[in-house]
Amino acid sequence: MEKIEVVPYDPQWPEQFQALKEIYLQRLQALYPRIEHVGSTSVPGLPAKPILDIDIIISSAAQLPIVTSALESLGYTFRGDLGIKDRYAYGITSAYTPDTGDQTLRPKHNLYCCVDGSVSLRNHLLVRDTLRADAQLRNAYGQLKETLAAQVDNIDDYIEGKSAFIGKILLQGGIDADDVADIEDQNRKK
Repeated sequence: MEKIEVVPYDPQWPEQFQALKEIYLQRLQALYPRIEHVGSTSVPGLPAKPILDIDIIISSAAQLPIVTSALESLGYTFRGDLGIKDRYAYGITSAYTPDTGDQTLRPKHNLYCCVDGSVSLRNHLLVRDTLRADAQLRNAYGQLKETLAAQVDNIDDYIEGKSAFIGKILLQGGIDADDVADIEDQNRKK
């Protein structure tokens, strides 16, 4: 089993995100997409697995083929929705992805394309924004992540251990209870 690595917040994460965002914006400029840094690395002060989570936000799924083509030209592979409605995942093919031809090593990251207004996008943004705004909640979540990383030896148990905490944030933020249950189920399938 692989050890879960949770590290202290790194102030370089927003800079790394910004560099990747610029590449996506250049390739997708005709769509004028929003691009958001989400996940734990987007929350200042929060310990995290050192992997950026990035959402490219499109107005409708009809734009997905254009996004996919542009991302494939940068070395990504389309992985589909992985069972999560209106959120599409892209795999990284090398340490240089997104590959712009300059042999620049890129930070580890997960890249998604989300339809604006979707539950999966609302989930990402609500958790990020809530943790950014509430230091006490952020600290509690950071302690939970560090404890789980020390106690479990696989990503499934790590995700399961965080589910109830995230579910409470989502419920308090106005996400429907059925949608929260779906999100928790989807996370267990990763």
